[in-house]
Amino acid sequence: MSRSEFEVLSELVARRRDVRRFQTDAVDITLLDDVFRLVELSPSVGNSQPWRWVSVDEPALREKVQTNFEEANRRAREAVSTDKKELYDSLKLAGLKEAPVQFAVFCDPETAQGDGLGRQTMPEALHYSVVCALMTFWLAAKAKGLGVGWISILDSEAISKLLGVPSTWELIAYLCVGYPMEEHYDPELERFGWQDRVWSRENIFRR
Repeated sequence: MSRSEFEVLSELVARRRDVRRFQTDAVDITLLDDVFRLVELSPSVGNSQPWRWVSVDEPALREKVQTNFEEANRRAREAVSTDKKELYDSLKLAGLKEAPVQFAVFCDPETAQGDGLGRQTMPEALHYSVVCALMTFWLAAKAKGLGVGWISILDSEAISKLLGVPSTWELIAYLCVGYPMEEHYDPELERFGWQDRVWSRENIFRR
């Protein structure tokens, strides 16, 4: 890879943010088609491609996802230390009400594709494969001018039942997608004082 290609990638990675503030403008489906063409090139154990994307379009379903988030968020708040509760309450942790596109992304652990190659000893590699696809989606969407927000404050079992997916599928992420209202290089949690990014070699170990 040339230096210019590395610089382009560096800029893309630096500008990839977890977006919570979206414009409500519709997203052109052909633009998303381009993004998904790259997603299908993501690495996966045994070439299994175990990701399953459910587009959540119905307003009634979205309202139930919002309710799920609010209930899960109340429970999550209870685990926050007393000195951070006020700050926690001030954070915007989801763009569910504004994002024009929403996906629930699942792992299908029973996928026949790949014939089990590479996952007999580490079956969790299927989940890691879905995460690779998610990162590809995130970067490709950013390259197209879209923002992505990954919501983890949800009751995953309830979401799976709500969307009527096979009981064996496991929810990996709920994504909000759309045009961001603002652009930032620094993460929102860092900007609002929740947690600074740590630049350290202490996470690299040698044996």
